[in-house]
Amino acid sequence: MILLLSILLLLSLAAVIIFQQKSFGKNPSGKRLERIKHSPNYKNGSFHNVSETPMMSDDGSYWKLLKEYFSKKQNTEPSANLPSVKTDLKAVPSQEPSIVWFGHSSYFIQIDGLNILVDPVLSERTSPVQYAGSKNYPGTRIYSVDDFPPIDLLIITHDHYDHLDFETITKLIPKINKVVTPLGVGEHLEYWGIPQNKISEFDWWEETSITDAIKLAITPARHFSGRGIFNRNQTLWASFALITPTHRLFLGGDSGYDTHFKEIGNKYGPFDIALLESGQYNEMWPYIHMLPEQTVQANIDLNSKVLFPVHWGKFTLALHAWNEPVERVLKYAEKTEVKVTTPMIGEKVIINKNYPGKLWWTLDLPVKIKDEGLDEK
Repeated sequence: MILLLSILLLLSLAAVIIFQQKSFGKNPSGKRLERIKHSPNYKNGSFHNVSETPMMSDDGSYWKLLKEYFSKKQNTEPSANLPSVKTDLKAVPSQEPSIVWFGHSSYFIQIDGLNILVDPVLSERTSPVQYAGSKNYPGTRIYSVDDFPPIDLLIITHDHYDHLDFETITKLIPKINKVVTPLGVGEHLEYWGIPQNKISEFDWWEETSITDAIKLAITPARHFSGRGIFNRNQTLWASFALITPTHRLFLGGDSGYDTHFKEIGNKYGPFDIALLESGQYNEMWPYIHMLPEQTVQANIDLNSKVLFPVHWGKFTLALHAWNEPVERVLKYAEKTEVKVTTPMIGEKVIINKNYPGKLWWTLDLPVKIKDEGLDEK
């Protein structure tokens, strides 16, 4: 009994120490919380999706998920270094808008003279601590904060660890000019050191002017939020429509499939390109993440000319094969005549000009990292 109590005490102390980590963030409070309470999407102490969104399907359960997790799975991680291209992010941008993907859901947009960074996660793991959690694939961590120019706009879609990384954000602070997030997420950012006057938070269907000519619309997503055990859905999750006089980009964040894609397409489309999640799915949680075929359908609903599948290629957060998402996306896109771009990490996509489509994930050999415009390493 004494031994058991000692073990429980040690576990309790360890839990207290872990949950005091600053990386867990902070729940909205004060004026921020008062504003949240006036949101039509905030009811009974938490945010809600437009459609009822259970975490699990009727035939799913956490016990079943645990059993599946410990069963033998094939090809959940690549067996060799993934190929990549290290584009110089500080170089003079192209005349057309461009996007550089860093794997998973992190990417850098240059458009009309602006540097825009979305959901940057440059750490080794998607976790509140860097000694545990899902680790990035070999060959995928080729960028650091030092590689970035000044960031005119940082967009955070929601507060999950694979989209909002404490280590990356705190290192980026000197480079950040302005941040746009859904309601409540600013509490984490301010707690971590970003000045309050640089943070703007919005509800679904609100709009903000980034410049006189560029508008950002905050649009719905079907997902959830939370960085701890007891703070689920205290902050909002969102997608975004980036609108300039000549181009329209949809920045999807995380979302299960629903009617909101059609609504967004009708209101803000057609889009030149849509960056949509296409990985970390499971039939036991079909409402909070899309299956690849639904990703293609969402692109159709948005009336987007090109689909850019993200949320794959860097971390294993589900039980499917690591390269299954993109294979299924391409298969269904061919049937539905949807154009897809599949760049390597770091490879530049130039809107209306260059849409990489090499099947780089089929390579199973160590590959050198190539710097665009520089000598091979």
